[in-house]
Amino acid sequence: MLLAIPQLKRRREEAMEVLGSPSGSRLPWEGFSAWLDGICVVTFDLELGQAMELVYPLNVKLTEKEKTSICYLSFPDSYSGCLGDTQFTFRMRRSAGQRSCPFQENEKYNRETPVTLQRDGAHFYGYVYFRQVRDSSVKRGYFQKSLVLLSSLPYTNLFHTILQLIAPEYFNKLDPCLEAVCNQIDRWPLPEPGVLLSLPIMGLVLQVRIPSRSDLMETNVINEHQEDRLEPPSHSLIVHDVDLFRALQSVLMNLQMLWELVLLGEPLVIMAPSPTISSEIVLALISCISPLKFSSDFRPYFTIHDNEYKEYTTRTQAPPSLLLGVTNPFFIKTLQHWPHILRVGEPRMSGDLPKQVKLKKTAKLKTLDTKAGMYTSYKPFLHKDKTLIKQLMKGLQKKFPSSTLSSILRKHLFELTQSFILPLERYMGSLMPHHSSITAWKNPPQVRPFQQEELMKMLEHTGPQLNSPIKGDWMGLYRRFLKSPHFDGWYRLKQREMRERLETAHLKVICEANISAWIKNKSEVEIVDLVLKLRDKLQRAYRQQLPVSAASLARLKDHIDAVICSLPEDLQSILHPH
Repeated sequence: MLLAIPQLKRRREEAMEVLGSPSGSRLPWEGFSAWLDGICVVTFDLELGQAMELVYPLNVKLTEKEKTSICYLSFPDSYSGCLGDTQFTFRMRRSAGQRSCPFQENEKYNRETPVTLQRDGAHFYGYVYFRQVRDSSVKRGYFQKSLVLLSSLPYTNLFHTILQLIAPEYFNKLDPCLEAVCNQIDRWPLPEPGVLLSLPIMGLVLQVRIPSRSDLMETNVINEHQEDRLEPPSHSLIVHDVDLFRALQSVLMNLQMLWELVLLGEPLVIMAPSPTISSEIVLALISCISPLKFSSDFRPYFTIHDNEYKEYTTRTQAPPSLLLGVTNPFFIKTLQHWPHILRVGEPRMSGDLPKQVKLKKTAKLKTLDTKAGMYTSYKPFLHKDKTLIKQLMKGLQKKFPSSTLSSILRKHLFELTQSFILPLERYMGSLMPHHSSITAWKNPPQVRPFQQEELMKMLEHTGPQLNSPIKGDWMGLYRRFLKSPHFDGWYRLKQREMRERLETAHLKVICEANISAWIKNKSEVEIVDLVLKLRDKLQRAYRQQLPVSAASLARLKDHIDAVICSLPEDLQSILHPH
C-alpha cells in the first residue's frame, strides 16, 4: 500500500496538469506545441519509396493523407540530383478538423505579432534537412533521409538554424537525440513578440526576438544571419528572415514587375533547379509586400504527387491566385497555360552583377529545354527604380556581404509597399465614427461603408504619385489591387480592427458611466436586458482580449453586481451566477 502512494501522487499531479492547475503549470507538450506541431523522419524504402519512419512526440496526430504528402514533399525531386545536405521549405494544407492549436496563448500571440508572422492554422510549414550520401551498406547504394520540422509558424530562419544543429547529430545518433531535443523545446518560453527569448538547444542558447506589431520595421534587428556563428548568449537571431539578395539576385532587373505581380495576387510559377532555390525565391517574393499580409495560397516547393496537382494544372479554368515553386521539368508542359512563369538556373555572376534572367513572351515557353527567363505578357504599371539597382551595384563592387545587400532590398521594398498602403490606411481611418458619437446606453456606431470611387478621388490628391521617386500609373495599380485577394484580406483585417476599436471605446465609456442614475426610472425588463448586455460585453472583452485595463473590467463587474442588486430578490437569484 505504501508503494502505491508515490504513484497516486504522480497521477494526481498529471490530472492537475491536464485540468490546468491554479499555479499556471502547462498542459502536457504545450511548450513544444507553441513552437512545433511535430518532428518527422522520412526515409527511402526500396519497396515503398519515400516512407514515414518516425513522428515525434508520439501524441502528434497526422492523417494518412498528411503523412503521404509530407513524405513526397520532404525529398528533392529526382531531377534535382541533390547530393550531400540540402535544406528547403514546403507548405501544405492540413486535413479538415486539424486546425486547433493546443497553445493557449494563440489569440494573444496573433494579436501582438505582425500579420505576416501570425500562426497559420490551416497549413503546415515543413522545414526540411535532407541528406543523400553514398553508402555501400545500403542496397540502393545511398543513404537518403530527411528530418522535417512541422509548424504553423513561418519562422524560416529559426527552424532552418535549429535543423543545422540537430540534423547532423540525429543522422549519427538517431532516436535518442530527437527525444532529448523535443524535451528541451517543451521547456522553452512561449513565443512572445517584442521580447528577447533564450532558447537552449543542443548545448547552445539561441537568443531570439520575434517582432511585435509596434515595431516600426520588422527588419530593424541586429545580426541578421547567424547560421555559422551560433555562440551563446551574445547573438540575436531573427526568426523569419530570408536572404532576399541571395534569393532574388538573378531577377533584380525585373523586381518591380515581380513586386506588382505579387501585390496583385497574380498566378506565378517559379521553375528552379532545386527545392532550395524554388522555396527561397517563393518565400522572398512573399516577403516583398511586407507589411502587407500575403493572402493568397503559396507553395514554396510543389511536386506532381501533391493532392492539389490536378487543381493547379487543369486548363478548364483560369489558374488560381497562387505562388508556386517547382523543380520537375514536367511542369513546363503542364503549367504552360499559366500567365506568368519565372524560370531560373543556378545563380552565377556576369561581370559585377549576378547574371539576370531576361524578359520573354509567354508564347516562347513551349519546349522541355526552355532557357531561364521571365515569361509573361504583363506590362507593369510603375517604372523601374534605377536608384535601387545603382545602390546594389555599388554594394557588389565594394563586396558588401549578402546580408547588407538584403537589408538594402528589404528597406526599399518595405518603403514601396508602405507608400502604397498608407493612403488606403488614411481612407479607412476617415470611415471611423467620431469618439463623441459613442454613448454608454446605445450600441456603438457603425463604420461608414467603403466606397471605391470616394477612395479614388482621395488618392488623386493624396496618392504616392505626388511624391514618390517611382513614376508610372499608380491609379491604375490601385484599381487593379482593389480586385485582388490581398486587398480583400487587408480590408477584412482593417474592418475587424476598427470594430474592436469601437468595441473598446464603447466599453470604456460604459465603465465611466453613472449606471445607478440610468436605472432609476427603468423597468425591470430594461434592467435585466442591461445586465445581459453588460455580461456579453465583459465576456467579449476577455474572449477577444480587448486592450482594456484590468481596473476598467473590475469596474464593469461592479456595475453588473450593482444593477443586479437593484432588482427584486427572485430576479437576483436568477441573474447571479451559481
